[in-house]
Amino acid sequence: MTETLRLTEALIRRPSVTPDDAGCQALLAERLTALGFACETIASGPDDFRVTNLWALRPAASPDAPVLVFAGHTDVVPTGPLERWHSDPFAPTIRDGKLYGRGASDMKASLAAMVVACEAFLRAHPTPALSIGFLLTSDEEGPARDGTVVVCEALRQRGQRLDWCIVGEPTSVQRTGDMIKNGRRGTMSGRLTIKGIQGHIAYPHLARNPIHLLAPALAELVATRWDEGNAHFPPTSWQVSNIHGGTGASNVIPGTVVVDFNFRFSTESTPQGLQARVHEILARHGLHPGTDYELSWTVGGLPFLTPRGPLVDAVSAAIRDVTGLDTELSTTGGTSDGRFIAQICPQVVELGPPNATIHQIDECIELADLELLTDIYRRTLERLAGVA
Repeated sequence: MTETLRLTEALIRRPSVTPDDAGCQALLAERLTALGFACETIASGPDDFRVTNLWALRPAASPDAPVLVFAGHTDVVPTGPLERWHSDPFAPTIRDGKLYGRGASDMKASLAAMVVACEAFLRAHPTPALSIGFLLTSDEEGPARDGTVVVCEALRQRGQRLDWCIVGEPTSVQRTGDMIKNGRRGTMSGRLTIKGIQGHIAYPHLARNPIHLLAPALAELVATRWDEGNAHFPPTSWQVSNIHGGTGASNVIPGTVVVDFNFRFSTESTPQGLQARVHEILARHGLHPGTDYELSWTVGGLPFLTPRGPLVDAVSAAIRDVTGLDTELSTTGGTSDGRFIAQICPQVVELGPPNATIHQIDECIELADLELLTDIYRRTLERLAGVA
C-alpha cells in the first residue's frame, strides 16, 4: 500500500460533509508540520455553519523566492441514499483496482497526493529556492462564503505574496493529466420579480398579469447574444433556473412572478455591463425598476485566465514527463475556489484526477491515478524550483 493511498483512505474515513472538516485538516497539518510548515487554522462563519480553513507555509531561505500554493477543499457533498452505495461511503473500499468512497476523486485523493508529493520533494531537496503553501477549506461544496475567500482576504491584508497556485479539482476526463483548467468563467445570478395585480381570471381588466408582462422581455433575454467569447472562453450564456408564479388555483391571475437566472460569462463581459443590458431589455418592453419590477444580483465569481507562462508550462511539462500526454488547456465547467485565489495570485491552474464519478453514488478513483497524480505534483515542484 502506498503513502498516497493510505492518506487518501484516512481522509475518506472522516465524514467531512460541508461545512464539517471532521479532522481532515488536522491530519494534513500534522504531516505538514513535520515538513517544516507553519500551520494556522482560520475559522469563520456562524456557530451553526462553522467553517474550518488551513493556511500552511514553508518559506524558503530567501524572501524573494517564488511562492507556490497547493489549494483544495476537505469538505464533500452528502452521500445520497446509503442503500444505493455498494459499500459504506466513509469506509474506503478497494474493488477491481479502484478506491471507492465519498471524496475519493473530489478531492481527497488530490490533497493526499499534494502532501505526499511535497514529502518526496523535500526529502530530495530540503532547502529549495521555493516557498510552498497549502490553502485548504471545508466550505467549497457549500455556499463558499467562509472558506477560501476569507483566507484570501486575510492573506491580502497581510501582504502575503502568492506567485503560483495549483487547485486539486478533478479536471481530467479520460486519463489523469489529459486536461487542466487554466481559467474559469464568471458566474452571476439574478432574481427578477415582476409586479402585477392579482385578480379573478374571468375579469382580466381588473387585474394585471405579471407573467404576460414578462413574456416579451423573457423572449428577448433568451434570444440575446451577450458576447462572442474569445480564444479561451465560449460565449457568455444566460439561463433561467426557476420561475415561480401563481397561487396554485386555476382561476386566479397571480400578483407577481419571480424568475431566477444565471450568467456564466467570459472575459469579454463584465457584471456591470451585463446588468445594464438586462435593464435595457426590460425597459424596451415597458418594464421600469421599482414600479414594475425588482431585480437583485449576486456575483458568485469573476472570470480568470492564466495564459501560457511559468506555471502552465511547468504543469504541462510535468504531465508529459509522467504520462506522455500533451495536456489540453480548458476553461469549461463550473466554478471553483480558483476564482477567489486568482484575485491575489496571478497564475492559477486546476489539476486533478478524472471527474467521471464526482458527486455520484459509488464515487471512486483508479488506484493507478493516485500514483500518477503524486508524481505529477512532485515533478511540477521540481520544475518550478529549477531542480528538474
